[in-house]
Amino acid sequence: MKEENPLNLIELKRIVNGILEEANQQGASQTEVMVSTDKGFSVTARQGDVETLTYNEDKGVSLTVYFGKRSGSASLSDVRPEAIRSAVKAACHIARFTDEDEYAGLAEKAELAYDYPPLEMAYPWEITVEQAIAMACQCEREALAQDKRITNSVGVTISTSEGGYVYGNSLGFIGLYLSTHHEIGCTLIAKRGEEMQRDYSYTLACDPADLKSISEIAVEAAQKTVQRLGARSLPTLKVPVIYLAEEARGLLGHFVSAIKGGNLYRKSSFLLDQLGKAIFPAHIDIVEQPYLHKGLGSAPFDSDGVLTRPNQFIQQGVLKSYALGVYSARKLGMKTTGNASGVHNLRISTGESGLVDLLKKMGKGLLVTETMGQGVNLVTGDYSRGASGYWVENGVIQYPVQEITVAGNLRDMYANLVEVGNDVDVRGNIRTGSILLEEMMVAGG
Repeated sequence: MKEENPLNLIELKRIVNGILEEANQQGASQTEVMVSTDKGFSVTARQGDVETLTYNEDKGVSLTVYFGKRSGSASLSDVRPEAIRSAVKAACHIARFTDEDEYAGLAEKAELAYDYPPLEMAYPWEITVEQAIAMACQCEREALAQDKRITNSVGVTISTSEGGYVYGNSLGFIGLYLSTHHEIGCTLIAKRGEEMQRDYSYTLACDPADLKSISEIAVEAAQKTVQRLGARSLPTLKVPVIYLAEEARGLLGHFVSAIKGGNLYRKSSFLLDQLGKAIFPAHIDIVEQPYLHKGLGSAPFDSDGVLTRPNQFIQQGVLKSYALGVYSARKLGMKTTGNASGVHNLRISTGESGLVDLLKKMGKGLLVTETMGQGVNLVTGDYSRGASGYWVENGVIQYPVQEITVAGNLRDMYANLVEVGNDVDVRGNIRTGSILLEEMMVAGG
């Protein structure tokens, strides 16, 4: 791991402390400040040349001041002393004229992460723009050479970013952490006759050493794209459905949304008042792992400055906890779970089957590899989304399908989850294998 830049960290902490001091001088009873930075570049190559090259170096500051139970917020990117004074003055002005909110205010001192664990999440990629361009062009060449039916590319993108986050408040807490994200993605077009299909492959990690090679990405993108040729629609029918691991992440994403405090106190979740009730089958556990080494969602504290923890949301199928920040917890009469900024490395328990074995267990049904559109009503749990994938018979993929819709209700889908595969996709904050559901409605276009 590359040594952290102390000057950068000193500068971020200086900004936070300066704002806290200014707010105190202007009469605020409590203050919290968040500073985030992001620096990196992204390059896309297409048809053997650079199509886009983007550099970014951003710094964002947001602050909230409290006058008792009244609050006001402001944000800025200019951190000169006069700009800070102006932003704090504006926030204080807002706070003096807003209505009181009995739930407003900082976390309790005992909840703050004064002794948060150090996490290794920053692994800068020592790559130049010129090297990234050369890699992207090489990846495209290798991909186009895989099959004569690959006729074009949408592009190969290589990106790298280093970010920092600092939170501080007037209770004497200040915390910070650094993280990195690196990605290589390749999107191709295949053609057969008048038919054209598109697909892609990508690799994402905080450590560049964990990225797949450009050759692996090229081969995978080409294979996936060619396999899409000959796609058909389907008649309307009810069948078992497997969500490929990278799409299964979305299914669990809806669960995360349904247990978020904001949706709960607004009464916009189908899991309202469901604590202690069975939501999944008894063989399912869902936990978060905020301190996971190299986890893309790892964080030592949340956006309230509260210590994160390995919460267990589902235990043996039963909903044991919601995902709450300080404000939503107070609104619901509960305690914060350290999830003001969301969940951190959500993980669902897996079975012993890989994707091939899941297909055999399903026998006949649909393998979903891509979903489109919104189509989810979080209040009722009703689910309907456009999809594409593969039709399966006798446990073997028969042909690709497209222009179909998969529909059901999330409550039923979760309750009828048959098995989670061991082909866990780690390219995100939600880690899951492919998910086999007992039955869904599938309709052709």
